[in-house]
Amino acid sequence: MTRGSLLVDHIGELVTNDGRDGDPLGVRRDAALLVEDGEVAWTGPARHAPAADRRIDAGGAAVLPGFVDSHAHLVFAGDRAAEFAARMAGERYTGGGIRTTVGATRAASDDDLRATVGRLRAEMLRQGTTTVEIKSGYGLNVADEARSLRIAAEFTGDTTFLGAHVVPAEYADRPDDYVGLVCGPMLAAAAPYARWIDVFCERGAFDADHARAILACGQAAGLGVRLHANQLGPGPGVRLGVELGAASVDHCTHLTDADVDALAGSETVATLLPGAEFSTRSPYPDARRLLDAGVTVALATDCNPGSSYTSSMPFCVALAVREMRMTPAEAVWAATAGGAAALRRTDVGRLTPGARADLIILDAPSHLHLAYRPGVPLIRQVLHNGVPR
Repeated sequence: MTRGSLLVDHIGELVTNDGRDGDPLGVRRDAALLVEDGEVAWTGPARHAPAADRRIDAGGAAVLPGFVDSHAHLVFAGDRAAEFAARMAGERYTGGGIRTTVGATRAASDDDLRATVGRLRAEMLRQGTTTVEIKSGYGLNVADEARSLRIAAEFTGDTTFLGAHVVPAEYADRPDDYVGLVCGPMLAAAAPYARWIDVFCERGAFDADHARAILACGQAAGLGVRLHANQLGPGPGVRLGVELGAASVDHCTHLTDADVDALAGSETVATLLPGAEFSTRSPYPDARRLLDAGVTVALATDCNPGSSYTSSMPFCVALAVREMRMTPAEAVWAATAGGAAALRRTDVGRLTPGARADLIILDAPSHLHLAYRPGVPLIRQVLHNGVPR
């Protein structure tokens, strides 16, 4: 790794996310940014740029914090393209296809799973994602959940134990026994490789009582709480997440006024996953309703082989603007600082002194182009820990 100082100058639009002057994006024009030892050391007007060992000329382009993808399922095997085609022909999404991926994942070798994670992580990096959370959830037994997290930990520090994704086929008639397994031997095997615990609290998956028991066990083991909630219909998941102090409740598609009020009065982030609605032809979450109520909103890909097989945060930004009534600025903030808040990280999602030097240079003059030019590869260059990738 090359150390020393690096100056990125001739930045036409610098998104800092410092929130000064009433602008959450903290946009600076005609700016420069200095990197030292993998961190942002200085930002300011280009005309005041300090000397540095190396230099990148942004050529008037926009520079943004690297995207923070706070919800992804990258440890899996197999393919569910046929399921996607069936949905596009009119079949309804129920979440049942998860068990198909479980069978393929259990049968895969460590090297095969590692190769899939590596391929998808590389895709994400090329598209500007410098921080990613990775969940387990396709093993659903002690050995395969532990190895999924062990492999995930090779790629990120934000790993999430999702043994409570669905009840596997072998426990279909004994859900209480499966909850006992998740809370006992599975959690014990998974916890050394996990930072977070998550539950799919939804009809057809886990009810509020089971979710509460599992999350409480995870908290007792030192894991932070996350929650899949209110994706397929109204339910208790959002308010349970707020009650337990979850860092994030994810999906938030079907919300009551009480759900929105609970989120607004808490530090829990609502993470919206528009790739899932796109891929399942389901109603999109109403981001405008959440934002107007004062809820902190994040965007993430939900990258998985069944319901959202995209690794592109720019695509999710464009969907959020077009389909969820977010402004381009709100969507960019949610995909960067919002994702950092969902992971309770203060070192990423911003470009201010002391932050990790994770940044993207667009092949465009403004962050607006991420939504204005959907589907166009606008990421010209990525710096991760201050190193060009």
